[in-house]
Amino acid sequence: MRRKFFYFIVFLITLFIGIIFGIAFQRYKLFPNAYIKESYQYITQDKSIIPWSIGIYEGATPFNLTSPKEIINPVLTAKDVTDINARFVADPFIVVNNGKFFLFFEVMNRQTNQGDIGYAESDDGKTWKYKQIIIDEPFHLSYPYVFEWNNEYYLIPESHQDFSVRLYKATSFPSKWVYMGNLLSGFQCVDPSIFRYKDKWWLFVATGANNVLNLFYSDKLLRGWQPHPLNPIIKLNKHIARPGGRVILYNGKPYRFTQDCEPSYGLQVFAFEITELSEARYHEKIVSETPVVTKTGNRWNSAGMHQVDVIKVGNRWIAAVDGYGGKSAYAGK
Repeated sequence: MRRKFFYFIVFLITLFIGIIFGIAFQRYKLFPNAYIKESYQYITQDKSIIPWSIGIYEGATPFNLTSPKEIINPVLTAKDVTDINARFVADPFIVVNNGKFFLFFEVMNRQTNQGDIGYAESDDGKTWKYKQIIIDEPFHLSYPYVFEWNNEYYLIPESHQDFSVRLYKATSFPSKWVYMGNLLSGFQCVDPSIFRYKDKWWLFVATGANNVLNLFYSDKLLRGWQPHPLNPIIKLNKHIARPGGRVILYNGKPYRFTQDCEPSYGLQVFAFEITELSEARYHEKIVSETPVVTKTGNRWNSAGMHQVDVIKVGNRWIAAVDGYGGKSAYAGK
């Protein structure tokens, strides 16, 4: 009896020490956990792969894009980030405001191993200057989907670790943003992609497995979101389920971009025309069996590409894209 009691006391003491150690390790950073994480990542990472970086493509349509000769891609890499120690940059979204170009993107923070949201500026869309981190939360952020509504700028990042779809509003564009609330909560939403069509808001979200796509709709931006009755609208298909950029209107019709995640994550991007969209129905068809963007050459995007965000400037379409490539063939920027 005494022995059992002794073991029980030892168990309680061990449990208590474990809890205290866990709190100190994770929350209060009393131990060098960042250095341990960084060392582990360095040891286990594939040294033959260059991390994600960002480029600019152009085309006569949103679906026929190439790397212009006058632009040296990638236009942004982790080396351009000046305010944190970055592992890579990815998930770019592009905005033109008063003749100036802005890029918003994920910056993977090497110290915290979490994504933050940063931005860069350009006068011509060709040469870019990194500015700063603008949104940093206690959890991972990526995919900063920026859009304008009623002369105000909003941003919805991916925040699946927070089990939410969060909405931010620019109080001083492009550098200052305030959290407005959650559009969805309670489950992990990947790469939320919002758009307005026929006086209604629509929102695509994928699951963490990259093989399911759900659709939500609402009359109001901040409240009233309802699941589409045909959910999941894409099921068990890693080739076309996960969003890969902004949903656009082209010739009056909505189109969505989707990244191909089979047989591995982030290979290329396809476009789908949404041919029927209502509170009761959904249909789409692929624009072309040829991807909008895919791995090319032997440098910065030779292993894959997984993001396209297009805007029309004059009679041309400008696209923010990202890619990663093999180290052995990469000369760097």
